[in-house]
Amino acid sequence: MEIYIKIFEVIFPVFFVIGVGYYIGKKNPKFDTNFITNFAGTIGTPAMIFYTVTTTGITLGIFIHYFTYAVIMIGGFAFIGVVLLFFLKKDLSMELPPLILPNTGNMGVPICLFAYGTQGLGVASAIASVIILFHFTLGVFLAKKRFSFDILIKSPPVYAIIVSVIFLYFEIKTPLFLENTTFLLTYATIFLVLMALGVALTRFKFTYKNSIILSLWRVILGPVIAYIVIYYFDLSGFAAGVLLIQSAMPSAILNYLVGSMYSPKKVVDSIAGTIVISTLMSFITIPVVVFFALKYFN
Repeated sequence: MEIYIKIFEVIFPVFFVIGVGYYIGKKNPKFDTNFITNFAGTIGTPAMIFYTVTTTGITLGIFIHYFTYAVIMIGGFAFIGVVLLFFLKKDLSMELPPLILPNTGNMGVPICLFAYGTQGLGVASAIASVIILFHFTLGVFLAKKRFSFDILIKSPPVYAIIVSVIFLYFEIKTPLFLENTTFLLTYATIFLVLMALGVALTRFKFTYKNSIILSLWRVILGPVIAYIVIYYFDLSGFAAGVLLIQSAMPSAILNYLVGSMYSPKKVVDSIAGTIVISTLMSFITIPVVVFFALKYFN
């Protein structure tokens, strides 16, 4: 019962803010969300990356270690995701990100903290920061359907990652004023992107059948692939449990942000549908995954 209370505490604010956006979108159908997209992409997300990497107890060793596991896990997500999208006759590139990039940040980190306490926070944050990195590298490439170094060179989140790694490498303590600033920008970004998603719900059209199938893939096959990684690399203890829990998260909100920046509306509608439905499904699936994680990786 306690895990359901915790999940409700995490999920309720998400849907409340989406509801606020939905209300605004209904009241004002011409509400422009371009400002939110530009703010989140150029200011908010870099702040989120810096805050996540430098203020949650991650060491460079942990970051590199779980960067490797996350890459392998995402590779597994991508392989099966492409097969599923092929059979559903969906776009194999633009609609792949919501299947391979889960919401390890504002949902995954607090749930891992609940399950394993502060010892699991560093690993959870390391995985979350790696996923954020992929949103603005791999996610952008998939959304644009082409590789370009210009994307990397002109991407503020990439520079935020470089600066963050420098802080980790030299073990620089983040000044309090910088920590507080990036903290505010991080949660302002989360709020604004969720609200923009709510506004989008008043405008888009998507197929419930396809969104349900894609959402089931995200929340069920995600932890299956993570377990294979854990078994193959003989991982154990709370770190393995955190990896399993993070893999079970629903599709990340940032998939909507990146999609709205680079993909056509039809694809963005589908991505938004997968985010909303997989988040609803996770209220059932996450407690099951947490139970197994605590039972076998404690």
